[in-house]
Amino acid sequence: MTVSEDRILLDPTSERSLAIRAAAPRLATIDGATIGLLDISKPRGDLFLNRIEERIKQRGGKVIRFAKPTFAKAAPANLRHEIATQCDAVIEALAD
Repeated sequence: MTVSEDRILLDPTSERSLAIRAAAPRLATIDGATIGLLDISKPRGDLFLNRIEERIKQRGGKVIRFAKPTFAKAAPANLRHEIATQCDAVIEALAD
């Protein structure tokens, strides 16, 4: 767990060892930014992301949608690379 200002970053990838990571810096503005929306393939996550996409576009951002093949596993390396190289930020849907 990392505390940065008033934000806490929890890493759910392993309970055996504590992964200490700094929180990524926030974008100064959404206007002109490319935001990746990652659907982890859980029920109704797409509904959440549809609304988020509307809000991002209202604020001048560009949206690229991505989807994991299954919520049960981490995103494949090629998908993570694609998101990292094409997006300024990413929002992941964790809804049921």
